[in-house]
Amino acid sequence: MTAIEPASIFLAREARAMLQRLARIRPFALEIPSVLAAAVTPAAQTAIEAHMMRGRGRLRTMVLDYLSWLRGPQAQVATPAEVQSRFTFLRLRFHAMLSQFDIFAEALVQRTEHDNGVRLSGLDVVAADALCLSGGYFEPPPVICYLVRGHGAAIRRARTRLPGGGENPVAIVRVPRERMVGSGIASSLVHEVGHQAAALLDLVNSLRPLLQGLQHKGGAEQMAWNLYERTISEVIADFWAVARVGVAATTGLMGVVSLPRAFVFRINIDDPHPFPWIRVRLSAAMGRALYPHPQWARLEQMWDSFYPLAGLDASRRRIIDLLLKTMPAFVALLANHRPRALRGRTLVEALDTEQRQPSRLSHLFQMWGSSPEQMRDAAPSLVFAVIGQALADRRISPEEESRLLTSLLTYWALRGTLDSSAFCTQRTRAVTRAEQSLSFHHQHNPRI
Repeated sequence: MTAIEPASIFLAREARAMLQRLARIRPFALEIPSVLAAAVTPAAQTAIEAHMMRGRGRLRTMVLDYLSWLRGPQAQVATPAEVQSRFTFLRLRFHAMLSQFDIFAEALVQRTEHDNGVRLSGLDVVAADALCLSGGYFEPPPVICYLVRGHGAAIRRARTRLPGGGENPVAIVRVPRERMVGSGIASSLVHEVGHQAAALLDLVNSLRPLLQGLQHKGGAEQMAWNLYERTISEVIADFWAVARVGVAATTGLMGVVSLPRAFVFRINIDDPHPFPWIRVRLSAAMGRALYPHPQWARLEQMWDSFYPLAGLDASRRRIIDLLLKTMPAFVALLANHRPRALRGRTLVEALDTEQRQPSRLSHLFQMWGSSPEQMRDAAPSLVFAVIGQALADRRISPEEESRLLTSLLTYWALRGTLDSSAFCTQRTRAVTRAEQSLSFHHQHNPRI
């Protein structure tokens, strides 16, 4: 027996054991039970299953190649350290694939929760609608939502790098569990969708040079433009939310960032988020620019009464004064921005904000009161904007709002399921056949 043989035998067994564990990672469509209405869209399911199937196939091939290498002449002259090093690389790849599996599983497993699973499916529909633009400026990726504890939302954007490599095939949005169910959830959800839209339209990269140019002009306002440039990724997501769901974006934001005073006025230039006090004022300023109405002044006055500026130190007060002074010009820059991706149109034009003016939202709410079925068939993000406006106008109670939105989310989930059930069945069968083919290939390869 040569010095390499004990190492080869041990590591070959470890690699074969890895193949067995790999074979037990089956498609989500075969593992996670849920009622049909709670399922993610066929596009999302297909994208996830195809991504994971490719990953399992690549890893299985790598393990089989390693086993073949162990039987060859190169391994016979290699040192045990070299043989171990090659296996360690495979093991790291296996862990990376498991990390990707857990990312998707965390979102999909909640579809088994009673009631919440169906509501999440409804939120998928809302998110997809909030992301879509009628001009065909980009191909929107599938979106899936799941709930987390705490008050913060987040997104793992589609087409970004996953742990261990590879592009994320879907946008995964996590929303606060405590916001289910009310119009405030639209603020968190559509803000995160705004991050995905900004990436697809390359908005941050197209806006940054403009803001940097304003900084280079110097003067007392340079600090304000610098802060706007540092926080533009979060601001543009807030802009998207206001454009899509109107006043619900601002009132929902107020609920999220209503924190102890010390946090509301904490200015951190390294934080990509505007500090809470100015962020709410920015949201209201964007609302005023997109949807002129007295409600924005009322919201500002209420916010200022919650967190009065009196008692702030001179340094923070100076920064706030500069931000307020430059805010109208900054908001105008956003609204009139013409990124290359929009082919000459401004953001306001592409988002079609004329259709979501407060007066029209109020009219729709009144009209839908006598014909509720029209609400179910309207664009979901528009419905959230209408209900958010009705709540701001005190024409609906929080209790009525919650009951209505729960019913609508269930309806949208069921409608989406019925529209796509046949396609979903076909794709599940196709994925299963592909998995069986890969399993057959694995079982009939020679092993040590």
